Amino acid sequence: MPELSQESERGRTAVPFGVAEVTGPSMVPTLHHGDQLVVQYGARVRPGDVVVLRHPFQQDLLVVKRAAERREGGWWVLGDNAYAGGDSTDYGTVPDELVLGTVRFRYRPLKRDQRSLLALLRWALSAARPVLADRSASRRLRAR
Repeated sequence: MPELSQESERGRTAVPFGVAEVTGPSMVPTLHHGDQLVVQYGARVRPGDVVVLRHPFQQDLLVVKRAAERREGGWWVLGDNAYAGGDSTDYGTVPDELVLGTVRFRYRPLKRDQRSLLALLRWALSAARPVLADRSASRRLRAR
């Protein structure tokens, strides 16, 4: 679940991109706790996309999930971590107006204990990556 600052939330109509931070394990292995996300607000959502949305029952809470499929009434969203919960299996479809945007990029901050040259090299090669729609994940998630 990401946290967005009030400034980025207020300015989302003027600025098409914003930053969010992941908290919790629901999107592991795609996203990890502490990952920084670049979110494109108002982007077209397709099955397999990772999206930021307002929780249907707690609309002040923002969550990150994968849009598994379009259903009557909105999007069926699921976490990549089947054991974490907190997705459409708990609250049903998410109306379109609660889906804020699509995650385009993730950045993993450097950990304090990563000081060796090898650790820094590994971090540099994996820290910043685009978050792509995973159509195969969408098919797997629908089967749950």
